[in-house]
Amino acid sequence: MPTITAARLWNGKELLDNPILQIEDGRIASILSRAAGKAPGATSPGDLDFPAATLAPAFFDVHIHGAAGHDVMEATPEALRTIGRFLAARGTGSFLATTVTAPLDMTLRALDGLARLIDHPEAFDADNRAARPIGIHLEGPFLSHAKRGVQPKEYLLEPDLATFDKLFEAAGGHARLMTVAPELPGAIELAAHATQRGVRVSVGHSDAKAADTRAALAAGAVSATHTFNAMRALDHREPGILGVVLATRTLYAELVCDGIHVAPEIVDLWWRLKGPERAILITDAMAAAGMPDGEYTLGNFAVQVANGRAMARGVLAGSVLTLDRALQNFIAFTGAPLDEALRLLTVNPAAMLGFSTGIPDQTGLLAPGSIKIGAPANLVAVDAQGKLLASIHEGELIQQ
Repeated sequence: MPTITAARLWNGKELLDNPILQIEDGRIASILSRAAGKAPGATSPGDLDFPAATLAPAFFDVHIHGAAGHDVMEATPEALRTIGRFLAARGTGSFLATTVTAPLDMTLRALDGLARLIDHPEAFDADNRAARPIGIHLEGPFLSHAKRGVQPKEYLLEPDLATFDKLFEAAGGHARLMTVAPELPGAIELAAHATQRGVRVSVGHSDAKAADTRAALAAGAVSATHTFNAMRALDHREPGILGVVLATRTLYAELVCDGIHVAPEIVDLWWRLKGPERAILITDAMAAAGMPDGEYTLGNFAVQVANGRAMARGVLAGSVLTLDRALQNFIAFTGAPLDEALRLLTVNPAAMLGFSTGIPDQTGLLAPGSIKIGAPANLVAVDAQGKLLASIHEGELIQQ
């Protein structure tokens, strides 16, 4: 039985010295420790050892549009396979395929295609080498015109329960998260309706005042989409959506930690306010992630990428960030301890979505953001500064 060993293991709750993970059929069969006087037994050709590293759960990205030249809204086996293999090599084990505002019929087709691929991952990942979409994040169409960012204004819609239900049904039960601007007419009713149907609501792309935001939270909203970006600015007399997001201790909050979307000093401020249990790192990556500078597509519009910036019509259009780089940046910007920083792209996004105890998959338990016996051996090995040293997918080392 192959083993994976390292200096430390962070299992989503605590640090364990000198861990020994035994792997069987790509899943974690046991978690032992040399520190407790237990030995792995005979060596195997498939053994992996990281003597100066910390093992941790593979990363979980709840806001990503694409990578490696493909957009998730293509919703084809080739697109999902290419995106998934790139992400797996960068330490991400699972993600929410995130849509962008587009013509409604295009979005419905994309959701239907994504749902089919989520239900049948063997259609794009026959050899288990790719990070997998385990749900869908609807970023639009119920967003603010004033804070739409790069979202196409002609396809934005006012919140409508019937339209949401069409999107929900097309997603085949896989819509896990939806971004909504709480100030729009009908947004509070939509937040309550979506929550009742099992979809987590995130506030964002919004010019909301504080009262509108608090109403959305009371209706069930649990998170904030790319905090600071596409939000009403903070004001000391009208704190607005941003003030509520930062001050509400129970609310999760995403952040794009690429040093472009948010300045390092503001990242540190966000960390101090949200803390290790409610902060979430995302990429908001689009098709250009992992690709050279050039022109790429986000949804159905063109984006120009140069020097690490993705721009459309003079506005930031997602990013080319990967979560392993986000982790390094975050530790450099804040000085956060490694185990606390790891929460932001493992445990916290899973908890926000209610995945803390795992979700069923075709062969057993899929537990994004944690390390559990019986779950796929999707792991990363990182150094003290958060640098990715190795990515392990279903017990096998993935080459970058």
